[in-house]
Amino acid sequence: MLSNSHDFIRPADEAERAYLESLVRVDYDRSHPGETFDDMKRRCSFSREDQGLYRDWLAAAAMRAEGARASEPTSIAA
Repeated sequence: MLSNSHDFIRPADEAERAYLESLVRVDYDRSHPGETFDDMKRRCSFSREDQGLYRDWLAAAAMRAEGARASEPTSIAA
């Protein structure tokens, strides 16, 4: 996971952010009993630890998205 605060994912728009979050939301919720991904997002505004967690989870989501794009078949236009 990324840990350098200068090296993180910046989604192009809210649609991309929502897509990336959807890729990791269930895993976060499973691995943090008693809280949700949205709980962590709310704490980001005042917690540096949660800012870092959010950044790392988005980085994991971006890697998943890249893997999904790489595994999609490419069409060759004739």
